[in-house]
Amino acid sequence: MKSPLALAAALSLSILPLATPASAQTTIDSAGLTITATPALSSDYLFRGISQTRNRPAVQLTLDVQHESGFYVGAFASNVTFPGSNARQELDVLAGYRFEVAGVSLDLGGVYYAYPGYDKPEGSYDYNYFEAILKASYTVDPVKLVGTVAWSPDFYFQSGSATYVEGGADVSLPYEFTLAGRYGYQWIDKNSRYGAPDYANWSVAVSREIVGGFTLTVGYYDTNLSKTECFAGTKFCDSRAMVSLSRIF
Repeated sequence: MKSPLALAAALSLSILPLATPASAQTTIDSAGLTITATPALSSDYLFRGISQTRNRPAVQLTLDVQHESGFYVGAFASNVTFPGSNARQELDVLAGYRFEVAGVSLDLGGVYYAYPGYDKPEGSYDYNYFEAILKASYTVDPVKLVGTVAWSPDFYFQSGSATYVEGGADVSLPYEFTLAGRYGYQWIDKNSRYGAPDYANWSVAVSREIVGGFTLTVGYYDTNLSKTECFAGTKFCDSRAMVSLSRIF
C-alpha cells in the first residue's frame, strides 16, 4: 500500500530517510546538465512510516537529471509487496523546478507513482496516483531546516484528496556524522477506502559515509497507528529500526 515518501519523498523524496552526505555526479557541460544516480539497499522500504515491502528488504534506484536553469526530471524504482496483490515493483516519475529565494532553497514539482505489471482486480481500485510537492530548506550551520507539503487530488487506492505535511532538521555532527529528525502528518479524504485513518509519523536517523563513497544510514521510524488501524490488522505501521546503504554516482 503505497501509502500512507520522494524526494521526499518527495523524493526528490527521496527515498532514503536522510539526504546522504556522499557526493558524486556526472556533468554534461555542453548541455548544462547534472546527472545523479543513487542505488540503495535497505532493510525495509518505508513511505511516510508505512512498509511497502511487508517489512522486508528493498533494492532501489533514484535517478535525477537537472538543468542549470533549475528544471529537473527524475525517476525512482523499488521492489514492493502488498497483501493480496501481484504488484511487485514501483516506478515513480518526477519533474519540477529548484530555485532559491532569500536564502531558502525551494523545490516545486510533481510525482506520478506507478506500479508496472499490477493487474487490478475487477471492482477494485487503482494504485497509481499523482502528487504535487513543495519542498523547502534553509541552512544555518550546522543545522539545515527542511519542510515538505504534498497534495494529491486522488490518493492511493482512489481514496480521494490527500495532504501530507512534514518538517524536520538535519544536523552536522563531529566526525562527519549527520543526525536527521522528521515529523509528518497525513490527511486522507476517504479513510475507509484507503485502509487507515489520518496519522502521524516520525523518525530519527544517523548517517555517515563509511568507505568508497558508500553511506550507511541507521534510524528509528514509527507512526501513531495501532495494529487494528493499520490496513486490517497488519504490522506495516509498527515502530522499527531500519538500516540502508547507498552510494551517489
